[in-house]
Amino acid sequence: MDLTATEDQRHIRAAATDLLTDRRATAGARAVRDTPLGHSPTLWDEMTELGWPALALPEEHGGLGGDFMDLWLLCEELGRHQTPSPLLTTVACAALPLARHGNPSQCAQWLSAVAKGRILSYVRAAPHGHWGAAGSDITATPSGEGFRLDGTALFVPYAQAADALVVMARTDYREGLTALLVDTTTPGLGRHRLDVVGTTPEYRVDFTAAAVPASQVIGKVGDGGAVAETVANLGAAATCAEMAGAAQGVLDMTVDYAKTRTQFGHPIGSFQAVQQHCADMAVRVLTTRLLAYEAAWRLSHDLPAALEVSLAKACASEQYQEVCALAHQVHGAIGFTAEHDLHLFTRHATATALAFGDADHHTSQVATALGL
Repeated sequence: MDLTATEDQRHIRAAATDLLTDRRATAGARAVRDTPLGHSPTLWDEMTELGWPALALPEEHGGLGGDFMDLWLLCEELGRHQTPSPLLTTVACAALPLARHGNPSQCAQWLSAVAKGRILSYVRAAPHGHWGAAGSDITATPSGEGFRLDGTALFVPYAQAADALVVMARTDYREGLTALLVDTTTPGLGRHRLDVVGTTPEYRVDFTAAAVPASQVIGKVGDGGAVAETVANLGAAATCAEMAGAAQGVLDMTVDYAKTRTQFGHPIGSFQAVQQHCADMAVRVLTTRLLAYEAAWRLSHDLPAALEVSLAKACASEQYQEVCALAHQVHGAIGFTAEHDLHLFTRHATATALAFGDADHHTSQVATALGL
């Protein structure tokens, strides 16, 4: 694994830092939490103009020909600045899996659309919202020249803003899962926002006799398991980027506070106990970033990465929450108030720890892979 950032990657990070710092007051988690879409459409338009959604997409479909590592860097900055955005969901969980498994017609239509700012989301293969369980809550029944979708999906991110959904549906017990690309204007599809702990808007999506043409099957009927695996690996790795960036943001916030908050006539950062907390946080942030970076690097080079993704997600799910807990210890009472931004990171840590499987799920995956 090469940890050296390229010149392009340094420019990507610097541009993302500048934009998200400038837009934090209008597009940060605090600013958009009560808005209808849960993110800033204005910021999304700016990100599209800068080529962020197109960055990791193939050039033949309007992309910029970058790789997953480029997207990872953007997700890291979005986490560090606590800026809700459909970028991760659209590119990592829908567009890149579509580029890998979709047919030429689907890629030509939707990848170029994503590069121009269209938003995609996904319905995961996780019955009742539980990662690691087999199957899907959505059934796809053959009907006419396509399928009829029925069922209810939970925790679908950015569903209201999405133009289409990558849906993992159960066909029959012999064929297993089938992945379909479903336009959100399809009759029989309903979206209802959920009240969740995290800062990402999530929805219940209901399918009631929703007709989907056979041409919208991604790959082949019954091959949805491979698509679901791609979504899970890329989504988990990109989420680890968000978590690593957010943990760094918490560390930076805490160190700044320790330098300026005085007690007994001295900055609290001069006290050994506070220094130990900050040092502990720094070690946890570095560990999270290194494991997450390795998983993303392997995915960027098309190397087997399931083990590394699980290692990264198991670590990030625990360490990010621990970083927030230590930050609360340093901040004291002010960190628990709604007026302080630390609680936004804590909410984000709680939600992302569960996304794409919690620490227990991924620790089990690692143990199985190593034959333990």
